[in-house]
Amino acid sequence: MDIEVPSPPLLIYGFGNPGRQDDGLGVMLVEQLEAWAIAEKISGLAFDSNYQLNAEDALAVAESRAVVFVDAAKEGQAPFEFRPLKPQKEISFSTHAMSPESVLALAAELYDATPPAWILAIRGYKWEPNAPPTEQARANLVAARDFLRQWLRSPIRLSPSPPRCEG
Repeated sequence: MDIEVPSPPLLIYGFGNPGRQDDGLGVMLVEQLEAWAIAEKISGLAFDSNYQLNAEDALAVAESRAVVFVDAAKEGQAPFEFRPLKPQKEISFSTHAMSPESVLALAAELYDATPPAWILAIRGYKWEPNAPPTEQARANLVAARDFLRQWLRSPIRLSPSPPRCEG
């Protein structure tokens, strides 16, 4: 009897605070991509989001074949930047909020897992509480979403070192 074991998913993890104007771009993109993947019947993807990354996220990273972190960026190229990440330990007095690189390092240390990972940093402009995203940030979100949809459909998306992409 052959038992088919499903391959681990590609995790798309958005983080940021949707209640702080453009800070919620990462979470918004993950919500939109999840709806798109369901509508298009695209399998092999997992979606998660939170206000910030935590030590507990190392397990989800370890259980994934690859990870794309999505966040709003106060600086950098508009409409977005997409680049590979490497695990990197950071000295911190708290694990309350972590960088994607430190979550990758923790996954390597605790679970001996080093999936390829990227950051999609969507350019934001304002961070006021209880305000909707700016018009320019919403346009950047659309560009980032269109790019990631195309990238996810590409058969070479998991190449070890994809070219650095700037939207």
